[in-house]
Amino acid sequence: MSVEAAGRVAGTGEPGGGDACLCGQCPHGARAGHRQAVAAFVALREDFAAGRGVPAGLAHSTGAARQWVSDELTLSARALAERATAEGVAWLAVVRRRTLSVVWAAVTALLLGQALTAIGTGWTLARTAGLAAAVALALVLTAAVWRHRAHGGALAPLIGEDRRLSTSRTVAAGWVTVVLYAVLMASVQLAAAGPGERGRLLAGLELPYCGALLASLFLGCAVAVSAHALVVVRVRAGRLQKVPAGRPRAADLLADDAGRGSFPDAQYVLVNGTVAAYALVRLARRPEQLPSLPWGLVVLLLLSGVTYLAAKAVSGGRPVILSVVRSRELGDLAAPIRTGDDIEIRGTGFVPPGAGTPDRLARTVVRIGAVYVPVPLVPVAGGFASPADDVLTVPVPVDVEPGRVEVRVVTAAGVETAGYPIDVQE
Repeated sequence: MSVEAAGRVAGTGEPGGGDACLCGQCPHGARAGHRQAVAAFVALREDFAAGRGVPAGLAHSTGAARQWVSDELTLSARALAERATAEGVAWLAVVRRRTLSVVWAAVTALLLGQALTAIGTGWTLARTAGLAAAVALALVLTAAVWRHRAHGGALAPLIGEDRRLSTSRTVAAGWVTVVLYAVLMASVQLAAAGPGERGRLLAGLELPYCGALLASLFLGCAVAVSAHALVVVRVRAGRLQKVPAGRPRAADLLADDAGRGSFPDAQYVLVNGTVAAYALVRLARRPEQLPSLPWGLVVLLLLSGVTYLAAKAVSGGRPVILSVVRSRELGDLAAPIRTGDDIEIRGTGFVPPGAGTPDRLARTVVRIGAVYVPVPLVPVAGGFASPADDVLTVPVPVDVEPGRVEVRVVTAAGVETAGYPIDVQE
């Protein structure tokens, strides 16, 4: 069946009708198709976990049945990953449009706020400068959205190589926006001011007034550059496992790659957001000069940035094999490892953060001697028993030569463990 013929299915319970678009070309169709693929995969996994769906011809062989189940789940996981990719592309298109709406809605809100506060006091040059600066920034963001329309619009510079929103880049972009807005306000006022006012406006741009603000901007940009360098160096050295995400999410700013809340990220965003809000309040109170920040707040930003970078420098690590044992079923006698036996590899770091999706789990490989063995997906109710972050179960292929061989694990991030020697008997 073609994509066009399969693009619509009936009876999905969508509001306003019985049909839901699953073409994958529009945002709604991509989301609906992804939901359907998730539901199909979960149903298949739960059936296999309950022992249903395995062909009767394979029921007599535990190893053959497990491999068949793993292959079926891997094929379904690939289809699910394709749907997730399509949904991510459609999501970026939606974000591009919503970003423009939010930007110009903020400009409109600023205009309404200035109009309301001008009642009784009159319209001032500072209000004109603030509105003009906001319009100029909105035009720049609109141009950026158009330029990067295929990559999320204005969010494109904030998305890292792992397709997640970068906390350090977002904070740096926030400081750049605050400083540019303040400078644009000062520029408009300086251009419209008379000769007597220009001296006072120029004095408000002197370093004693804006030194702390510029230091805050420098810290935000320096932390962003340093964090990127740390991640690149550690990934290339194999000391950090990075797996690309399906699409960026707002939660990336406060969470780690696995989606868990991260204290270093959260405190960095909150501290910088609070100080930036303080700077905007100072700008609103004294629009004729750049915001003057207390140096104590700059020290606070420095401590927050050091904490964030220190966490980046020590997070993650290489996967490690701690032991390899023969997998023994109840009732089996103790015996050495032979070809055809299952072995249980115990260690840590086998599933990198963010690699918990089925298609990523299916990429985990164990090298036994010169033979590469894909780790079978072993379903259980609600998830998988293997691969797991601390244990993998694989069969020893008949192609493995008897004797002492090394076992290595290659994770979904492409990082390989050090070799662990085992003895394989004939």
